[in-house]
Amino acid sequence: MKPEHIKVPVLPPNGHLESDCRGVASILARVGDKWSVFVIMLLGDGPRRFNEIKRMVGGISQRMLTLTLRGLERDGLVTRTVFPTIPPRVDYELTDLGRGLWQPVEALGKWASDHQTEIEDARARFDRRNDAADLPVEKVAR
Repeated sequence: MKPEHIKVPVLPPNGHLESDCRGVASILARVGDKWSVFVIMLLGDGPRRFNEIKRMVGGISQRMLTLTLRGLERDGLVTRTVFPTIPPRVDYELTDLGRGLWQPVEALGKWASDHQTEIEDARARFDRRNDAADLPVEKVAR
């Protein structure tokens, strides 16, 4: 037998750069964190005041909301507008870039809500299996 195809094509070098991954990872860390997802979903309906967002996002501390909004503002996803009233009124609103992100984030939030029961059931099954696997052999045999 004689090989007929001895020329193996050489694939072009992979365009993957580690620096690209780090850049994308930092963006995904911001937009994929649970508080950012909630805030982006809420701001999809229009501008909101800080305390309004805080009331609507259950369980978030004032400090965490401040850090989340500051990070979203830094990344160009949210604008912060201060009105010269007493006390000062501050509104947060999605930028054009943030509005472009709103639809996929809204879909992710809806998916999570729609499948919450299934995921909780899967977690319970997993935990039962793993709890049984952690038992000493003599207890499992009984």
